[in-house]
Amino acid sequence: MIEYKAFRIELADKIAHVVINRPEKVNAMNADFWSEIVEIFRWIDETDEVRVVVLSGEGKHFSSGIDLQLLAQAASELGKDVGRNAERLRRKILSLQASFNAVDLCRKPVIAAIHGYCLGGAIDLISACDMRYCTEDAQFSIREIDMGMAADVGTLQRLPRIIGDGMMRELAYTGRTIEGEEARSIGLVNRTYADQAALLDGVFALAREIAEKSPVAIRGTKEMIRYMRDHRVDDGLEYIATWNAAMLQSADLKVAMAAHMSKQKPDFAD
Repeated sequence: MIEYKAFRIELADKIAHVVINRPEKVNAMNADFWSEIVEIFRWIDETDEVRVVVLSGEGKHFSSGIDLQLLAQAASELGKDVGRNAERLRRKILSLQASFNAVDLCRKPVIAAIHGYCLGGAIDLISACDMRYCTEDAQFSIREIDMGMAADVGTLQRLPRIIGDGMMRELAYTGRTIEGEEARSIGLVNRTYADQAALLDGVFALAREIAEKSPVAIRGTKEMIRYMRDHRVDDGLEYIATWNAAMLQSADLKVAMAAHMSKQKPDFAD
């Protein structure tokens, strides 16, 4: 397993546990974070043994968002020419977006386990995950508005499809903090837990349940859900027909059917 500076990775029971590992910096997202997360999710995508991902934060908090030193460095690189500055900033923003696109486009389900702070860029990150769960005292805030900027790495694009347009606008315009129970009530998270230990127990139980399913079926299901965000119903029906014309020939269907008939648990190949 590769050693990372901003993350710790564990693989067990076909579940990759990706831990943001900068607790002394409230798991702020520094330069290492943005480059390593792309490498990690490329590895996850390419490793058949991995069937599900759990994403969490080390220490007292999930993440306080982008490291302000990274923003200061970007500002220091600007010159006097507005056009060249704009080009430089645009390329930087697109690079940061690619980091969370890697999470969104991952073939395996990604489950966010959130405790403590989940602020600014951390909202962008969890918006790119498949599902979100948190502790009751978790704190969520779209902080960019209080920094004099619009969130630019996915929150404003993905969050409306999770919590609805009106609530997203309220949180984005005010920057106010919501805690676990309100996050659950608006659909930002699926469920809350009393503390971090209970959160991880619950999330890993869910991850193990998903890992037992056919990886071919999970892959197809995630791809269809993701595809439908940006397409019409008839487009989606056409796509799943083409997809399943191939995937229904998988051995996993025979394994699942045999297990169902014999009332035994199926064992799918990676």
